[in-house]
Parts: sequence; C-alpha cells; structure tokens
Amino acid sequence: MNSLKFIKSKLGYGVGAIGLDLSYGMFYSFLAKYLTDVLGMKASFLLILTPIARIWDGVNDPMMGTIVDNTHTKMGKYRPWILTGACLNAIVLVFLFTNPFHLSGIGLAAYVVVTYILWGMTNTLADIPYWSMVPSFTSDPQERNLISTVARAFSGLGQGIVSIGAPLLMTAFSMTTKFDKEKGREVAVHDERSFMAAAIVCAVFLILFALICVGTTKERVSTAPGEKFSLKKSISIITRNDQLLVFMLFAMISNAGWYLTSGVATYYFDVVRGNPNEQSTFNTCSAVGSVVGMLLLPILTKFFSKRIAYMISLGVAAIGYTGMAVSAFANQMLVMDIFYVVGAIGISSMFIAQTVFLADIVDYGEVKMGFRAESITFSMKGFLQKMAYTLQTIILFATLGLTKYDGDLHMNNSAAAKTGITLMLCVIPPVLFVISLLIFATKFKLHGAFMDDITKTVRENREKREAAEA
Repeated sequence: MNSLKFIKSKLGYGVGAIGLDLSYGMFYSFLAKYLTDVLGMKASFLLILTPIARIWDGVNDPMMGTIVDNTHTKMGKYRPWILTGACLNAIVLVFLFTNPFHLSGIGLAAYVVVTYILWGMTNTLADIPYWSMVPSFTSDPQERNLISTVARAFSGLGQGIVSIGAPLLMTAFSMTTKFDKEKGREVAVHDERSFMAAAIVCAVFLILFALICVGTTKERVSTAPGEKFSLKKSISIITRNDQLLVFMLFAMISNAGWYLTSGVATYYFDVVRGNPNEQSTFNTCSAVGSVVGMLLLPILTKFFSKRIAYMISLGVAAIGYTGMAVSAFANQMLVMDIFYVVGAIGISSMFIAQTVFLADIVDYGEVKMGFRAESITFSMKGFLQKMAYTLQTIILFATLGLTKYDGDLHMNNSAAAKTGITLMLCVIPPVLFVISLLIFATKFKLHGAFMDDITKTVRENREKREAAEA
C-alpha cells in the first residue's frame, strides 16, 4: 500500500508540471511570433518590454517565495498557492493571446505590457511553490533525485505536448492566406484565432492538472518556520548563498540557449523553410530526445558523480546543436532533425540535474546561514527561467531589428533576416552551452566530500527538530 501511495503521489506531483509547462511553452515558444506577426508589435518595443518585466520579477519572485515560506494551512505551505496560481495563470494566458477590445496603437501596447507582466506574476504564484515542494517530500538525496526526475519528465512531456500539438491545433482551427512573391501564390499562415484556440486549450488543462497535483500530494518532511517578508532580508539570503548565484548564472545561460531554439522555431519554419507544419515534426524530435534524456542522468550517475554527469549532459547538447547547424546550412532537414534528438537528450538531462542542484543549494544555505529558505531559494528557479527568457528575447528581437525582419512578409523577408533566424536557431545556443559549462566547472563547488558533509549536517539538524516537535 505504501508503495502504491508513493507512486500515486509522485505521479500526481509530476502531472502538475505538465500544466505549468503547457502555459510556459505557449509563452516562450509562440508569444514572440504572435506579438510581431499577428499584433504587429515592433521589435524595438518588445526589446524594452522584457527587461522592464524582469525588474519587477526581481522583487516579486523572492517576495512570493517568502510568502510561501510563511504559509500555514491544513493543505500545507505549497498546495494552496499551486492551485491559486494555476487558475489565475490560465485566465491571463488566454487574455495574453487575444485582443478582445480590438485595441491598436498606445492602447494595444499598454494591454500587452499589462498582460505580459500579469502572466509572469501568476506563473510565479504556481511555479515557486511547485518546485519548492521537492525537499518537503523527503530528506533522502536518492529519493529527491527520483522525484526531481519524475517532475522533469512530466515537465518535458508538457513541453512536448505544446510544441508538437500547438502548431497542429492552430493549423486545424484557423489559418489566413497571404501572397508569397517567391512562390507566386497564396500561402497559409497562423492568425489570431489560431493562437487564441491553442491558449484556451492549454489554460483548461493547466487548471485540470493543478487539481490532480494538489489532490494527490502531501508534504511529509517538517521544515523550519519562515520569517516575515523583508525585501532587504530576501536579497541578503540570495546574495549570501554564493552557490545560488553561481547556479543562477550558469543555468540562465544554458536555458537561454534552449529557449532561443524554441522561440525561433516558429520563425524558422515559416520564414526560412516556408512550411509551418514542419515545426511539429521538428518538435517531435525534441520530445523523443527529452524522453531519452530522462534516462541519461540516472544512468550517468551510476558511473559518474552528479557534477561529471551534468558536464556530459551539456556536452551532448552542444554536439547535437553543432550537427544541427551544419545540417541547416546544408539544407538537410532530415539530418537536422536527427541531430536535434541528440541535442534534446542533453538538454533534458541538464534540466533534471539543475532541479537536483537546487535542493542541494537549499541544504548548503541552511548550513551556511543557520536557517532554511526553501521557497526563496526555489523562487530563483522561476526567476532564472524568466531571465533566460529575457536573454532569449534580447537576442531574438535585437536580431530581428538589425536584419529588418517584417512580420507581414514571411518568406519574402531578406536573406539577412533568414540567416539571422537560422543562426539563432542552432548556432548561438551551443555557444551559450559552452559558456555555461565553463562557469559550472570552475565555480560550482557542491559536490564530493564537501556536499556529503552538508547533507549529513542537514539530516542531523532535521532529526533534532523533529525530536523537539515530538
């Protein structure tokens, strides 16, 4: 019975990640194309928007982490916020991909700013407590690895569903025809109704999966009580945990490479390839690689340390992307798809390892500072994802602006625009992976005997606390 409960709770927890990644996948993979091509927003405006939103996230994310740390309900710290955040995020997601008031000009720009920032805030409401739950399930490092692997597996499933299914759903629901000068005929492109349909479907399942997650999980490990929110204190916690800062840097850079591919793919298959439906096949290769990648880290950790396993994962990703780049410029789509499978294997393994590292960073912070700050620490996961997305959008919109990309031209865009899109898809990402790998190898020290001592100290502290409570 206990085994069945364990399986049920872990699978239920994993299901919650599917919903979160359906929303996040729509945001980072399709929002840029919707804003530039459907709403006609200028790249220069969007280049300013994302950094401004991150300034607010820098305050909002740690504040939410502290609020979660101080939540005490019958449902626990995390589950009430997961459900509340998922419902609100679903609503905002639909509005983000619609223009219900038929706004234009300054009114439309203001609407985009508000919905963009609200999406980030409501995503934070659900995302921070969701990933903060990992240490509350168990104090055993191996079980944490298993839980993190399950969550990342379902997260990858959510990414696969939205990246493969959204283009197909959008094509089936609504398309607009535009004249292509190069082909001398009308071609079909996605319109506002197609984006809205995909957003609505993702929103519905986001709520459904959050309900399943909340209904099947339970917090089991006692944690120290949190303290009232203080922006100054939260900043102090983050800055004093030097390994958290290192983690944020190398994870942000590597994640930006992955997000860049996801965000640019819609442009690549529309503008460079001239066939939006090819994106589903491309993303299917990513999904296959992600599934295989879930198995890679557990296998690697049987023979290597987590540190070496993570470095191998990044190396596999870089090799896969290098092959993609060569294939793209040789116009060999089949070969490019095969190399994307390889790249996605490395990326999937990388993401799982990053989640495990965060649990280690929480323990390190407890030993160094004398108290735990789980949710504030895990809030940085969501923040670094947003920073990675910001780095992605800076590269994306700066390149689109410099190459004079025009959302109305599609395949009739200049050769410079097409080259820029191809570079962003598969050349810039492996460069970012290598930079991230160098930072990790030289600056991240939570491994070996040093980490073993930290785990031992944390376990002893927890046993003393539980004995005192009993």
